Amino acid sequence: MFLKIVLSVLFCSIALASAESYEGYKIYDVNANNAFEKEVLLRLYTSEQYDFFDMPKLIGKTARVMVTPEDQVDFETTLTRFGLTYTVINENVAQSIAEEAEQMNYARAAVDVTGRISFASFQRFDAINAYLDELAKAYPQRVIVKTLGKSYENRDMKTITITNGDGRANKKVILMDAGIHAREWIAPAGALYVIHQLVEKYSENAHLLKDYDWVILPVVNPDGYEYTHTNSRMWRKTRQPVSSSCVGTDANRNFDFHWGEVGASSLACSDTFKGKTAFSEPETRLLRDLMLSLTGRAKFYLTLHSYGNYLLYPWGYTSEYPENVKDLDEVAQAAATAIKSATGTRYTVGSSTNVLYAAAGGSDDYALAKAKIPIAICMELPAGGTGFDPKPAQIEPFVSETWLGIKAMAEKVIEKY
Repeated sequence: MFLKIVLSVLFCSIALASAESYEGYKIYDVNANNAFEKEVLLRLYTSEQYDFFDMPKLIGKTARVMVTPEDQVDFETTLTRFGLTYTVINENVAQSIAEEAEQMNYARAAVDVTGRISFASFQRFDAINAYLDELAKAYPQRVIVKTLGKSYENRDMKTITITNGDGRANKKVILMDAGIHAREWIAPAGALYVIHQLVEKYSENAHLLKDYDWVILPVVNPDGYEYTHTNSRMWRKTRQPVSSSCVGTDANRNFDFHWGEVGASSLACSDTFKGKTAFSEPETRLLRDLMLSLTGRAKFYLTLHSYGNYLLYPWGYTSEYPENVKDLDEVAQAAATAIKSATGTRYTVGSSTNVLYAAAGGSDDYALAKAKIPIAICMELPAGGTGFDPKPAQIEPFVSETWLGIKAMAEKVIEKY
């Protein structure tokens, strides 16, 4: 089934220009070298006029932002006026998207069709679900696939539960998800690699399944994810209409814990729109119900995002720390240490608000506070290209490196809980 789906999309180009061409859009790296310059940059960030890909709180760390053609003169003038230096790292986003589409088609054509899945290209949503179903058939003693429910556009949202097949009920659980933001393609790829390791490389990773089951939802936002493949590459939100002119909610601002208090927009067309109500989206309701069904069993919740090389833990709504911050930091540091030791890649570790900026309504805050999962971490994978566009050749190196960190965190959680 998976092979049929791969072949069905083999020669289908990614028709991104149909909804949003991004012609003439530029991507900037901006440096803020003191507190005043960082405040200027923060004001630009909160204006919602620009699409910030990365906005670190720490002085000296580069911010990355995409700007429409009509806003570029004002943007550059403002930066120059206040002394901020910048570099244009992408002169035309439309050209990059076209090149990415060409690379994806070429990579799909080169896929080794003897395997169940390939990390030589990004998989479409139907192919992801097909892979889960194939694993359930091939490993019926160790794999269970369930449909949680339907997305707004009627796509099946499936979880895979991975066990060691010993038949023990009510084991402790590691819960993982990815793809809550549509354009972050590397995140679902990372989740698929974890699944591949735990199921198809079981003998190497059996210790991770001795006392724990893993429950993984590879794509939280399937409608948005597909939309980025077919219409608008930089789309971030869900696809449920909000008004006659605005579509979608930022699913990672939609959870009912300090919902809408800070770092989320009330403007329906904004990329960080919080939703008309908390849990307004069917996708976030399904993830909520999954979390709550595992309260007491789940000891570790991990949500994969991109990008920025961050290991973040609650809180996202305040600069204060949870009571168990030492445990959270210990687990996150285990990943950072493992990755740096193996590949040299450095991750920044800390609470979301203190490393970046406050943003309420996130899934990790909800997991810790409401679902009572003691370790909740958001892992922001490295940037590829200008941020969200790793080349096909980068996928496997990125996700294999990510796995080293996830494995280290899992081992630390298993040791502690």
